[in-house]
Amino acid sequence: MRRKQAARKFALCVRNGDCDDLQKRKVYYVLPDEKAEQDGYVRVIDESGEDYLYPASYFVRLQLPQEAEQAIVATG
Repeated sequence: MRRKQAARKFALCVRNGDCDDLQKRKVYYVLPDEKAEQDGYVRVIDESGEDYLYPASYFVRLQLPQEAEQAIVATG
């Protein structure tokens, strides 16, 4: 029996609040974190390669076609 793969989540950075590890107009991978979302934050893999919490207002959530998601993941 095949397991259903969890949908990847992506977000577009629209503000960075002068954070060096975020670039405006760049797509970031979002990690699930229900507690952070309840508090108005989102956990993303930033330019440092680590996951950090940022205000949700810095991002717009994206729904991408599967082909686009695969291309983003493949480019690292």
